Amino acid sequence: MTASTDTLLDALEHCDMLEIDGLHAFDFSLDEDDNLHIECMDGRALKRWEFSKAQIAAATFDPDLKSWIITGDSGEHRLLPMEAFGGGDDEDETNEDA
Repeated sequence: MTASTDTLLDALEHCDMLEIDGLHAFDFSLDEDDNLHIECMDGRALKRWEFSKAQIAAATFDPDLKSWIITGDSGEHRLLPMEAFGGGDDEDETNEDA
């Protein structure tokens, strides 16, 4: 997980999944200006958030909850950058018993 000495921008550049306010957002991106765009479904409702580079830089890390607090145009939000585990095919092709 992210250490309190990292920046949120650094954490976002190295994560595969993102949780915002308890919702899992698999569709998020940083644009060329390092603005953050997030979309996720909450039931049938599509939710969208956008945060500027300045808002990302001002985010603070909460060591107790191990998440970031960011304030955007719609208020305060809690972000939890996460790394995904892949299910790659790591079998040795020469070992038929694998």
